[in-house]
Amino acid sequence: MIGRVLAVARTEWLIVRRNRWLFLATLIMLLFALALTFAGSAPTGTLGVDRLTVAVASMTTLSVYLAPLLALMMSFDSIAGEADRGSLALLLSYPAGRGEILGGKFLAHLAALGFAMSVGFGTSGLVVAATGGASLESALAVGRLIGTSILLGAVFLVFGYLLSSLAGSPAAAAGLSAALWLVVVVLYDLGLLGAVVADAGGYFTQNVFPWVLTANPADAFRLWNVTSSSDVALATGMTGVSGSLPVWAAPASIVFWLVAGFAMARTALRRLEP
Repeated sequence: MIGRVLAVARTEWLIVRRNRWLFLATLIMLLFALALTFAGSAPTGTLGVDRLTVAVASMTTLSVYLAPLLALMMSFDSIAGEADRGSLALLLSYPAGRGEILGGKFLAHLAALGFAMSVGFGTSGLVVAATGGASLESALAVGRLIGTSILLGAVFLVFGYLLSSLAGSPAAAAGLSAALWLVVVVLYDLGLLGAVVADAGGYFTQNVFPWVLTANPADAFRLWNVTSSSDVALATGMTGVSGSLPVWAAPASIVFWLVAGFAMARTALRRLEP
C-alpha cells in the first residue's frame, strides 16, 4: 500500500514541478511574507511586543487567505483535469485503490505547500531575527505558524479533491473552488460580523459566536495561532475570543475537516467510472 501511494506521489510531484506550481507558490509566499514583515512592524512600540510577534500576527492573516487559495489552485484540477484529458481511466486501471491515489496526490501537493510555507515564513522570521526584533516565544510562534499553515492547506487540498471529483469539467471545478474559497474565507466572517452587530453583545455573541467561528477551518487556524501565544493575541486584538474557548477546540476543528474532507473526496472518487 505504501509503495503504491509513494509511486503516485512521485508522479504527481513531477507534474507539480513541471507546471511550476512549486516555484510559483514559494515565490508568492516569500514575497507577501517579506512585504508584511517590513510593513507590519510599525505598531511594535505601541503594543509592547517585539517585531517578530507583530510580523507573525500579520502573516497569520496572510496565511488565512493564501494557504486555502494555493491549496485549491493545486488540487481543483487533480481529478476533473485528468478526466478531461482522458488519463483518469488509465490511472484508475492501475492496481491502486481510490484512497491510495488520493493519498499519493495529497502527499505531493502537501510537500509543495510545506516547502512554500517554510521558505516564505521561515525567511521572514530569519530576517526579523537578524535585526534583533525577535524573542524565543516569537520564534516558536513562527514555527507554529508554519506547521498550522501546512495543516490548513491540507484541509483545502482535500476540499479541492472533493470538488474536482464532483465537477464535470476543469472549468466547473475551478468555479466551485473559487466559490468555496469566497464563502469560507470571506463571506463566512462577514455573516458572523453582521450577526454580532445585530446581537449587540447578547447571548449569541457571548456563548455561540466563538464556537461558530471555530467551526470554520480558516478561523480555527487563526484562533489556534492566537490562543497559543498571549503576545500574538494582543497584536491581533483577539484576546476576548481566544479566552472564551478551550485550547483543543481550534485544533480539533481543523483535524475534523481534514479527515472528513478526505473521506468525502474518497467517496466521490469511488463513484467515478474508470
